[in-house]
Amino acid sequence: MDLAGTDVGEVLAQFSARATGDAFEEGQCGPADFPFLKEIVDGVVREQLTIDPVLNRLLDTGWPLARLDATLRAILRAAAYEVMFMENVPARVAITEYLDVAHAFFHEQEPKLLNGVLNTLARQRRPDEF
Repeated sequence: MDLAGTDVGEVLAQFSARATGDAFEEGQCGPADFPFLKEIVDGVVREQLTIDPVLNRLLDTGWPLARLDATLRAILRAAAYEVMFMENVPARVAITEYLDVAHAFFHEQEPKLLNGVLNTLARQRRPDEF
């Protein structure tokens, strides 16, 4: 959505039309929980004006959200949405899942950044879980 300027409905339609096999290199994504994905994507779009300033406060001033790679930015926003708005998902579980996603796209530096930002966010938003 960020790169192509498409709306949320089009992105979700494209995803739901994809094969859910295990050939990741061919664009398949394994078994998918479409309602859960829709909840996250819709939530990020709805709450982006709340999420982005929070993430920018946690990022280094020289590397604001807008300067990050679009994929990393999307991962951060989705993870932040889960931590900030989906209390039914334990923060540590959300962090671990999004670190796995980050490792699928990046090597060391970006997952470390993601881990640091999400841990700080989760400790601020859900201190009782830590």
